[in-house]
Amino acid sequence: MWSMRAPRDLHRTSTRILSTALLVLGVAMIVVTVAAGGGPLATGVLLGLLFAAAGAGRLWVTSRS
Repeated sequence: MWSMRAPRDLHRTSTRILSTALLVLGVAMIVVTVAAGGGPLATGVLLGLLFAAAGAGRLWVTSRS
C-alpha cells in the first residue's frame, strides 16, 4: 500500500524539477542563439544566462536546506 508524501517533500521535489527545467531551458537558449550566429551580447544569450543562473541558484539554495 502506498502512502502520501508530506507536503514539504512534494514542494521540495517540484522545486528541484522546475529549477532543473529552468536551467536546461537557459542552456538551450544559449546554444540555439549561438548556433544561429548570435554574439555574446545577443538577447538570447543574455536571457539564457539569466534563466540558467536562476535555475542553478534555486538548485543551490534547495540543496543547502
